[in-house]
Parts: sequence; C-alpha cells; structure tokens
Amino acid sequence: MRRPCAVCALALMSSVTVAATPEDRELETIQVTATRRSEAAFDVPNATTIATFDDIRAAAPQTVMDALRRKPGMFVQQTTPGQGIVILRGLKGSEVLHVVDGFRLNDAIFRNAPNQYVALVDSQSLSRIEAVRGPMSGLYGSDAMGGVVQMLTWEPSFETADWSADGLLRSSYGSADDSTLTRAQGAFGREGLAVSGGLTYQDVNERRVGGGERLPYTRYTSRAADFKVRGEVAAGHELTLSVQYAEQPHTQRYDELTAGYGQEHPNSDVYLFAPQRRDFVQLRWRMSAANAFWDTAEIHLGRQAIRDDRQTRDYGSINLDDERNLDVTDGLTFLATSSRGEDHLLTWGADVYEDEVESSRKRTNLATGVMTKRAPRFPDGSTMSQFGAFLADDWAVDERTDLLAAVRLNRTRTRLTASGGFDGVTVEDTGWSGNLSLAYALHEDVRLVANLGRGFRAPNIFDLGTFGDRPGNRYNVPNAELEPEAVTTFDAGLKWSSSRFEGELIGYRSWYRDKITSVLTGDLTPSGRLVVQNLNASSLGVYGAELAASVGVTDELELHGTLTWTVGNETFEGDEYPADRIPPLNGNVGVRWAALPELAVEAYATFSALQDRYSPRDEVDPRLKPGGTPGWTTWNVRLEWEATERVSAGLQFANIADRRYREHGSGIDAPGFGCIATLELRL
Repeated sequence: MRRPCAVCALALMSSVTVAATPEDRELETIQVTATRRSEAAFDVPNATTIATFDDIRAAAPQTVMDALRRKPGMFVQQTTPGQGIVILRGLKGSEVLHVVDGFRLNDAIFRNAPNQYVALVDSQSLSRIEAVRGPMSGLYGSDAMGGVVQMLTWEPSFETADWSADGLLRSSYGSADDSTLTRAQGAFGREGLAVSGGLTYQDVNERRVGGGERLPYTRYTSRAADFKVRGEVAAGHELTLSVQYAEQPHTQRYDELTAGYGQEHPNSDVYLFAPQRRDFVQLRWRMSAANAFWDTAEIHLGRQAIRDDRQTRDYGSINLDDERNLDVTDGLTFLATSSRGEDHLLTWGADVYEDEVESSRKRTNLATGVMTKRAPRFPDGSTMSQFGAFLADDWAVDERTDLLAAVRLNRTRTRLTASGGFDGVTVEDTGWSGNLSLAYALHEDVRLVANLGRGFRAPNIFDLGTFGDRPGNRYNVPNAELEPEAVTTFDAGLKWSSSRFEGELIGYRSWYRDKITSVLTGDLTPSGRLVVQNLNASSLGVYGAELAASVGVTDELELHGTLTWTVGNETFEGDEYPADRIPPLNGNVGVRWAALPELAVEAYATFSALQDRYSPRDEVDPRLKPGGTPGWTTWNVRLEWEATERVSAGLQFANIADRRYREHGSGIDAPGFGCIATLELRL
C-alpha cells in the first residue's frame, strides 16, 4: 500500500541539518585530502568541496554521490536508480579518483564513464566527503585527473578512562519512490580504545516523476554493514581494523529496459545487476611519535573485492547471458610527514596496488535449454599492478606566501590473459607527474590561490580488454595498444573567509591529451548493436568557473548559493566539436533561517540551463533528448527540529512544482514532488 505524503508531515521526519552553520562552514573545515594531511580548507591552495556529516544527513542520499548535489563544482549523473557518479571539471568515471579511508575505490574494471561502483559505499556510514577539484596525480597517482573524491567513514573516540557507549538510530521515508531507509550504529570504549559498527538497509520502489507517472524497473534494495576497532597499542602508536560490506542484490538497468529517444524498442528484455557487492578490510597503523625519519607516519594494508554479476538478454533474443565478474584489489600504502626547519613540511610515501580479475560468461538458449560458454567480459585471470612513490614540500616562503610542490614516479604493469579469441599481452608504463600550487594572503580573510598540475590515467583492464554490451546500444571489442592519458590544468582564483562571509571563485583551463575514446568501427552485432573500440584518438579542452558563497546576514539568517560553468571541446581526426557529457551551467541559491535555537527552515532552488552543445556521440545516445537537454528549476523547502539533545526530526519537500526533468547525461528522469522524512535518535 502506498503511503501518502501526509504521513511524512505527521511523522515530522527529514534529514535534519539543512545547511552548514556559521561555526561549521565549508572553508573553515579541516580537510586531509588536498595535501594528504590535516589542514584547514581555507589555507590549502587547491579548490576543495566538503560535505560534512550534517550535510550528508541533510541531503538524504540514496547513494553516496547524492550528498554532493548542490556542492560547488559538482554535477551528479545517474544512469539508473541505485547508481550515480559525480562529474568534476567535465571528467567522470575513472577520470576521477575515488578513495575510501585512504584506499583506492577505482579498480582495474572501473570504467571511464558513468558506473555503478561508487554506489557500493554506504553513505550512511560516512562522517564526511572531501573532493579536490583538479589534477592530483602528484600525490595520488593514476586516475586523479578531474580530481579526487575521498569518502571517510565514521570513527568515534572516547576521552575518559571510564567505559562508555553511545549509539544512533536513523529511519527515513521518501514519498516520491515509496522508499525506506534505516541505519543503526553503536560504539563503546574508553580512552585509547573504540569499538564501533553499523547496519544499513534500504528499500526503494517505483520512482514517481513530475506529472505523476511511475517508472517501471526502478525498484531496488541495498544493505550494508561496517565494523571498526581502533586502539592505542603503545605510546604514539594506534592500530585500526576496519571492515565494510555493501550489496545491491537485484538492480535493473532502467535505460536498457525502456525505449529511449529515437528508439522503437528498448535495447534489452533483461538487464539485471545481480548482485553488485563490495567487501573491504583494512588495517591502519598510525605513528605519532617523532623519530629521525618522520614526525608522523601511517601504513595502510587493505583488500577490496568488487563483484559485478549480471544477467542480460537483448531485445527479442532467445539467449540469456549470465556473467560473473570479480575484481580483488590488494593495497599497501606508506605515508609520512617531516619538518625541515621552520619553513618546510615534507609529505612523502609510496603505495602498491595489485588487482586480479575473474570473469566468465555463459549463454542459455531459452527455447532449447542448451547452455554454451561465451567469451568473458574481461580476460579471465588478468592482473594490474601499480607502484608509486611521491614527495611533496609545503614551503612557507614568508608570512603571506605558501608554495606546495609535489612530484611522483608511477609504474603500471597490466597483464591480459588469452581469452575468448583474444591474445594475451602485457602492457607496461612508467611516468612522472606533479603539481605546483600557490597561496598568497591578500588580506587576513582573503587568499589568492593558483595551481598547475599534471594528471594521468593508465589504461586499466576495462579499457584494454573489455568484450560486451555498452550503454547507448553499443558493443565493445578489446584493444591492447592503448597508451596512458594525460591532462594539464591551470586554475586560479580567490578564497575568502570571515565571521559573516565565506566563499570562493575559481577559474580553470584543462588540456587533455591522448584521450581514450570509444570509436565506432562501422560494424554491427547480430542483434544490431554498434561495435566500438577504445582508441587514444582525441584531445579535449575544458574550461570553466566555480563559485560558492554564503553570507550570514544575521546570527539567525544566512544566504548561500553556488554556480558551476563548464565548456568542453573535443578534437578527433582534425575535427573539433563539443565534448560529450559536459554539464550545463548549473547551481543553487537558498536562504536558511534559524527561527528558534531548536528549529530552522531552509528554502532553496536548484537549477540547470539548457545543454544543446552535443557531441556526435551525444546525438545518437538514446538517453539524451534530440536537440538538447532542457533546462529546469526545482523549488524545495527543508525543516529541521532538534526536539531534545537525543531526538532530532525534520521534513523536506522536494521539487514542489512537480517539474518533470532529467539531469543532463542521465538515463532516467529525476523524482517529482515528494517529501523525505527522517527521525534520528541518539542513544
């Protein structure tokens, strides 16, 4: 039975905190991603975006990337419910490095396009999300071209010698898709020891879009669990064991199962992710006792396993394909900081990652029941090894000027096995990358920042050896001759921070060379899919600007907004045309009023302009409306209520005008009018 939106109002539940308070604004927040050490976001020269714990709760995210909507420089794309990625400076997928608690989420099958893997991080387990916009390969290695998105999980601590415990229960309901989400977490410990864990379950039904239509194939469930033990084993030495699990057992791919623009029928009769799963375990050793080699250091040893199993059947076909794909990543990272006099702070270290891929596929003829073995999506047993060593120097030139320089040596070795008619091959690459950044204090409250960085992306097993169906009615064949991609970006702008005014304005220009591009071969599969192959075939120029500001008009009233502008042009075989999937001009503006100490209201609008700069690939993509993705605006209201020290509640009304719209590049229309309600109990 459908629960009406009135139930939300009666329950008075929403993701509670609406916007950052003047005491916890974005640029005042301590971050660890831009410099790989703790430093105030206002002081680092890089463009950063931070979603705090309160921001994540306020966003009521179904997937982790939902929490980055409305953030400066962020544009979220969604192919199907239960999935989603963020686009940074026109780049997406494996062109952006995703990290969880210091460990690479990007693995050897992580594609350079929208994908489902980021959704296998439980948003409810996170304490914060940090994004650095722009190339960061000097510190992080391959894939850090558009930027780095780091997701940091909940890590409680206890400050007294007595044993104590706390906990949290959060439950929410969304009317637009009749969804429920429940999170239970708890911790106990004392000074020097903390044991914590949590469970999350989510049930999402059919999505209602603007105008009232319910979309088929949009139901899914997800479940997740996390466990962490952190303890001081000796003076200055702390060990942390972290375990994470997340799974979507059965998620249908909406854009494959419904006819898109210009299509008479869908691409598939069956397209099911069953299951998508991530298992992760990591041991972290932190050393805060200084010695002759470092002031602080930490070692991470981890293993991540991502399972990507699918069932597919092309439209009108009698053949059902069942495939199994597993990528296991082992990683070891060493990171240290050391002071050299009063003016230089060195950050240095090394990391090693090793991926191994298992892949198989079989086909069942539904008419005869005959089962045959098919070429796997990836060459079974293939491996990818990455080694990197880096050094960064933060030099306080004088009282106003700070320079940060980073350099990295990276080596990648990918071995593709012979599989499905594909000859085995080994691909190796060694290269340098680096970053140079400047922060200059024009005033106590104003920083001039500038960055010049080179990012690279070594082709992974997905790029080199993929067989099989791709979105947009395509079929991929392998190419083991790919070379690494490289991007060079220059950005400059201003950051400001005062008791009443926070903000940043950053402009940038990127030059992207040897871009790995999916190119039509001119062939068709028997089912009518377009055969494509990855080539280092094009170059890309991207430029744009990012603006974020918040003004505390009074202690109770705050105005805030963001604006992101991106333009991209691609060159292929001498022809220049608009790059694909470039977000249109977009942003948001809002006002937050703390009517009472325990009650606050926020009203805000999100908007996106028309995007009619289509690439040739966009023009034939059935997910994109011919002639351009229309612009849109949504109006939204959010209430928060801190009922007691232990009980908080609120109510969010989203897309009040019930506008039917689609975010550019997405494969599905966004939700229509709905309310999201959450009750949170702190134990």
